[in-house]
Amino acid sequence: MDLELLTKQTIEIVKQASAFIQQEAKLFSRDKIEYKDLNNLVSYVDKEAEKLLVTGLSKILPEASYITEEGTTGQEPDPEALNWIIDPLDGTTNFIHGIPVYCVSVGLARGKELLVGVIHEPSLDEIFYGWKGGGAWCNGRQIHVSKVHSLQESLIATGFPYYKFEKQKRYMYILELLMQKTHGIRRMGAAAVDLAYVAAGRFDGFYEYNLNSWDMAAGVLLIKEAGGTVTDFNGGDNYLFGGDIIAGAGGHAELVATIKDNF
Repeated sequence: MDLELLTKQTIEIVKQASAFIQQEAKLFSRDKIEYKDLNNLVSYVDKEAEKLLVTGLSKILPEASYITEEGTTGQEPDPEALNWIIDPLDGTTNFIHGIPVYCVSVGLARGKELLVGVIHEPSLDEIFYGWKGGGAWCNGRQIHVSKVHSLQESLIATGFPYYKFEKQKRYMYILELLMQKTHGIRRMGAAAVDLAYVAAGRFDGFYEYNLNSWDMAAGVLLIKEAGGTVTDFNGGDNYLFGGDIIAGAGGHAELVATIKDNF
């Protein structure tokens, strides 16, 4: 499998989905919002973008299956198989409210082994991409995680839970600790964007729980290829399908310790 060629082909398909999303952004009305469950929003834009992605990706790698946020393929996913892992519009709530922080995220994995990652943030026209053993890139320039080595010097990104509020108090306590120990905390509202920014050295770390594989797959590949470290909240490797993630550069161990001891 030529991963570099596959990545280039994936980029073109992702850009087509992004172009559709930007076209619809000009026309979108909030009366087109649907609710999957509490605070979990979706629109026809998410679903149609996912269909565009699946159609294009099926042509370049027909043997692969799909793990997708909106489930438009009708497949029962097998996490151990060769899978495209797709979030057609990460940051849907931002998109719906006209906030220009959202992206298309596509990863390719064989089981837990990540092979390809592509994230396109259409509002800035930044395409982050990489493949196993090929490095991480943004708009043709190779990217690396930051050289910051301590939590005290770090700018950290996170996301706020919109369900499973039983863990909210512990989560907010960690937020309070990190506000005192770092340069600051940012909450963008799109986990894939946060992960891409860690890979590019803009953020020095990221953590969040209650995530899905489609939020993480592409971004994790990018961070690893950019020289970063990724774990779950316990410092292990059960993040892709485990629901929680800590990603970062030199201050990663301190970030893991802070979260592990208090969550």
